[in-house]
Amino acid sequence: MMQLNSLTKEQLTELALVLRSQRHRPLPLLLFLALCFNLVLAPAVLAATGGTVSRLNAYAIGILGLVTVGLAIYLMTVMLQPQRF
Repeated sequence: MMQLNSLTKEQLTELALVLRSQRHRPLPLLLFLALCFNLVLAPAVLAATGGTVSRLNAYAIGILGLVTVGLAIYLMTVMLQPQRF
């Protein structure tokens, strides 16, 4: 697995270009990052349950948790900055 400090200058430049091009349409990048974060979150859920939950259910619980946190952040933003919406 590649570590962050072993990235070359060219790879960092490409990453910056991808992130810069996503300013106009950030939703696909955000969804991709959320699914990647779920790859880290689901094994933690599976380990926390002691193996009593199947792997599919662990991934579903991870996605449900991410959606819940996302909705909570969105609702807090709407409540604190109503003039934007």
